[in-house]
Amino acid sequence: MSIKSILKAIEILYICLIVFAAISGSALADPDPLQDLCVADLTLGVKVNGYPCKDPANVTGADFYYEGLANAIVPNNTFGVAMLIAFIKQVPGINTLGLSLARADFAPGGLVPPHTHPRATEIIFLLEGALNVSFITTSNVVISQTVQKGGVFVFPKGLVHFLKNISDKPAAIIAAFDSQLPGTYVWSLSLFGAKIPEDVLADTFQITTDEVQNIRSKLFPTP
Repeated sequence: MSIKSILKAIEILYICLIVFAAISGSALADPDPLQDLCVADLTLGVKVNGYPCKDPANVTGADFYYEGLANAIVPNNTFGVAMLIAFIKQVPGINTLGLSLARADFAPGGLVPPHTHPRATEIIFLLEGALNVSFITTSNVVISQTVQKGGVFVFPKGLVHFLKNISDKPAAIIAAFDSQLPGTYVWSLSLFGAKIPEDVLADTFQITTDEVQNIRSKLFPTP
């Protein structure tokens, strides 16, 4: 191979590396930090795609520590699932670090209904029990798996997914996200909880407006 051909190959490879780096960087859930740490100052009302940094002189180990996920909680809702989170408001030290945690406790038969995390990929670790977990691709293909104690499963960023306890005993997971604020969009609660006109929902789901009202009353019962 001639020197000219080698140099041309190096030039093409270099261009490919630049393009790959740009694509990889844009795919990150959160931007990389520009300093060692940026503990969120939650006392300020200003947000710039995150939280401003606390004065480093006032940073302590407590900013990076949280015990809120240690103990199970008993679900007491329609879906039979209780959630605990370790996001930026619970752990200010994760500001700009691009990660967060949550815990979910399931009653027997409990369900985390179809939802998405628009800003994060999610990975779960099953502490106890047995779950059926699924996500749906943009081609409407359902990818499912039964997860047993000690198992790990990944939900790709932005895809609709759900989790159901398939046993007659409680179950629990720890979930990790590659964003400090992954966001959660529960489809049923968002669509029927928002002020979308009833005729729009009726046409969308091919049901009557009376059925829309009935679904809303079940999801959001009047005290």
